[in-house]
Amino acid sequence: MSPPVAPPGWSRWLVPPAALSVHLSIGQAYAWSVFKPPLESALGLSGTQSALPFQLAIVMLGLSAAFGGTLVERNGPRWAMTVALVCFSSGFLISALGAATEQYWLIVLGYGFVGGTGLGIGYISPVSTLIKWFPDRPGMATGIAIMGFGGGALIASPWSAQMLKSFGSDSSGIAVAFLVHGLTYAVFMTLGVLLVRVPRGERPSPSAPSALDGVQVSARNAVRTPQFWCLWVVLCMNVTAGIGILEKAAPMITDFFADTSTPVTASAAAGFVALLSAANMAGRIGWSSTSDLIGRKNIYRVYLGVGALMYALIAWLGDSSKPLFILSALVILSFYGGGFATVPAYLKDLFGTYQVGAIHGRLLTAWSTAGVLGPLIVNRIADHQEAAGRHGSSLYGTSFLIMIGLLAVGFVANELVRPVDARHHIPAPREAADVARQQPESA
Repeated sequence: MSPPVAPPGWSRWLVPPAALSVHLSIGQAYAWSVFKPPLESALGLSGTQSALPFQLAIVMLGLSAAFGGTLVERNGPRWAMTVALVCFSSGFLISALGAATEQYWLIVLGYGFVGGTGLGIGYISPVSTLIKWFPDRPGMATGIAIMGFGGGALIASPWSAQMLKSFGSDSSGIAVAFLVHGLTYAVFMTLGVLLVRVPRGERPSPSAPSALDGVQVSARNAVRTPQFWCLWVVLCMNVTAGIGILEKAAPMITDFFADTSTPVTASAAAGFVALLSAANMAGRIGWSSTSDLIGRKNIYRVYLGVGALMYALIAWLGDSSKPLFILSALVILSFYGGGFATVPAYLKDLFGTYQVGAIHGRLLTAWSTAGVLGPLIVNRIADHQEAAGRHGSSLYGTSFLIMIGLLAVGFVANELVRPVDARHHIPAPREAADVARQQPESA
């Protein structure tokens, strides 16, 4: 299946909206915490159990991105977006059946396994295409698209909360909400499938540099370099710290202020999830664009160093001030989103545009690991503390201290990143010939 080639005069600014239609849809994953309390109540689940579909979805995201990255490079973004559409929407439909029949394993299978596969393929589907369209501003380009993944919950969180209010938060109401999600996202993602194009040549804009300038490293060679594994650790630590808050956001803010004179209502908690999504989204475009100006290593120093400081403020002072808690969480989530949006440009700087999508897919196994670690750390410790008779902010203190340590590990890994040794480079003539063979016939 040949990817669709842009006709002469095609504007490269039409490609980010195509990517956004997919990323805004699959970004619903970040609104999963809205479904946690209703599922726990309707099906008698613990906090750890209700996190399982989300955790498996993130695991499958990383695995499908890693194994499908080369196929995405070979078959192009339209093929990848179509696969993402089918898997992601089908996952919701299977989950709807699971909720209707109160078979929780179907929700885990649908949302976690099938939908998670759609997440991974959909997430990487536009990345290498965008970098090739915008070789002059890779951080901004990937930030625009990946911003959609962070912003998906900004739409899905209040929308899901309203549906649960309208349809009911019992198993049948949850089933209808899942069904509506699956059908609606199928329609929206179709827009991206129809709109996306790949550039005709290596210089998509007269003012832009060649997409093939600089170092070029194959995916096979990239995973053999220390730079790849340093970035793997950086991404894993940054994601673990952010996802630990995001996955449990609604119950977390409710617990933190349950014993105060201003407790947080369910609707306010859903609003907090939406705020986090806005910060996640803004960080993806804001911080990744900033990385084009100050460099990738410097921006990750901010993500990891300042992020650790924000966690410290929440751990020690968060329950004494609601604005401080919210502001610190927003900053952490902006760094979380920024880290995702910046990493494709970091990979491009280190390994070039040749097979950058496949390299990015392999790197996202760090997200799979973090998708298990973050929720597991926060939920297990919270469940243990609750069983011990503790409540309120004391449920999370130990988790936050662990997150500070993980961010410190990521900071050190970022400092160890150096330019890739020349022995891993692909000689320019061979690389150019490979790219020429991969170029589809002009439409």
